[in-house]
Amino acid sequence: MKSAVVVFPGINRERDMARALRLISGHEPATVWHADTALPEGTDLVVVPGGFSYGDYLRCGAIAARAPIMDAVRMHAQKGGLVLGVCNGFQILCEAGLLPGVLMRNAGQKFICRDVYLRVDRSDTPFTRGFNAGQVIRVPTAHGEGNFIADADTINRLEREGRVLFRYTDPAGALDPAWNFNGATNAIAGVLNEAGNVLGLMPHPENHVEPALGSTDGRGLFAGLTEHFARAA
Repeated sequence: MKSAVVVFPGINRERDMARALRLISGHEPATVWHADTALPEGTDLVVVPGGFSYGDYLRCGAIAARAPIMDAVRMHAQKGGLVLGVCNGFQILCEAGLLPGVLMRNAGQKFICRDVYLRVDRSDTPFTRGFNAGQVIRVPTAHGEGNFIADADTINRLEREGRVLFRYTDPAGALDPAWNFNGATNAIAGVLNEAGNVLGLMPHPENHVEPALGSTDGRGLFAGLTEHFARAA
């Protein structure tokens, strides 16, 4: 699996992401700067990590979505290449038009940094083949704008087409407003684009891949991607 991690000014999770990719895939990811105009030749997976690109000025991800490298990311996605955006990366992909909806201020108007529970609703995608459908995982989250919102028609389409991959739930996997801590519509934590090759996810699976950090629940995402490309080779 040949991966590339995109770095914008203010991004601060690129090393965490690169480490997770390296540990699980066995390959060193490339680092791509926001001012670059092309991805490394042969890139399979593009990852837009979390942080605070451009200080979250204007709107979270709005400036980064217009950086030169994003034209190459869009082209990669249009050709069927996989793209993963985590936290601020999710916001950037929405602002870039690669994913529907928008991430608004958390319902409680506070920045939240804690572990959350996610239910994996599908296991038949490149991003989730390392999990079982219905599995509940515990991963960290750290954001102030993670409240996923879209118009009713878009939400209905996402649900009808099975494009919601992750939801905030209680530890048993049940939907409960008390555990939907940022107020996201339908407790949505992660969604796919129409083609199924672009995923946006608010929590940080890359920070739960080693036992020393207290959990390895995030490994399934990276293991599944690694297996996907190994089988395609």
